[in-house]
Amino acid sequence: MHDIIKELLANGPVITDGAWGTQLQMRGLPIGECPDLWNLSQPDRVEEVAFAYVEAGSRIILTNTFGASRIALARHDMSDQAFAINRAGVEISCRAAGNRAKVFASMGPCGKMVAMGDVTEEAVFDAFLEQAKALQDGGADGIVIETMSDLDEARIALLAAKSTGLPVVASMAFDSGKASDRTMMGVTPEQAAKVLSEAGADAVGANCGRGPAGLLPICERMKAVCNVPIWIKPNAGLPEMVEGHTVCIYRTTPDEFAEEALKVVDAGASFIGGCCGTGPVFIRALAERMA
Repeated sequence: MHDIIKELLANGPVITDGAWGTQLQMRGLPIGECPDLWNLSQPDRVEEVAFAYVEAGSRIILTNTFGASRIALARHDMSDQAFAINRAGVEISCRAAGNRAKVFASMGPCGKMVAMGDVTEEAVFDAFLEQAKALQDGGADGIVIETMSDLDEARIALLAAKSTGLPVVASMAFDSGKASDRTMMGVTPEQAAKVLSEAGADAVGANCGRGPAGLLPICERMKAVCNVPIWIKPNAGLPEMVEGHTVCIYRTTPDEFAEEALKVVDAGASFIGGCCGTGPVFIRALAERMA
């Protein structure tokens, strides 16, 4: 186990942060605009999000770099700014964290499918390697590969991130299949935990897709097949159908979320936080209960 992970877990389960996208939208980010670009154009507003989570009780905060790989940024014609955007994202979170929290930098899917021939494995690896090096250069304490559905892409990202020597968390999104216990690509919790832990992940887990109750059995299944810590960040609810349209309505209250999240900790999660629909008030409610 990496020394930073040991240090964090020395006194028990660790509270991470909540959602970033919706928090940035509350501060003026237009829907559809690239959030990662705000690291350069609106750093103060990004830092507000990071600082709010530190104040709420997060011992690990992430960074506004989820979609900042060179391949993902190509959709916004900003590939040439990948290094600067990632480095700035870490520096912003580090300022907010001070000496009160660790900064684990976020790496999300690149948006291209290797299995479909959209991009080569080499190109994906190079893009994630560039991103990981920029995150390390910015001062990250660790890296979180999150919301992955393709196990091959997650493994490639993991290998690129591990080259930095930083601790790396690998987290998948389970929201498909009859029981909503598989990723969009059909990966089971057991497959993900085994492959990613054997590939060197310092922690494995799940985020997004489900609320705390939905991720509880996912947590149990991952913990049963691997020996690394489990990282869980559930949503505050699920999308609903309203007048024939799917909309993101999060009906779970902060208190309800915290109560259910504690059950996930009891099921074996070493790291617990929130994803879509959560915010600092959710993390504060969780921190108060865990105290």
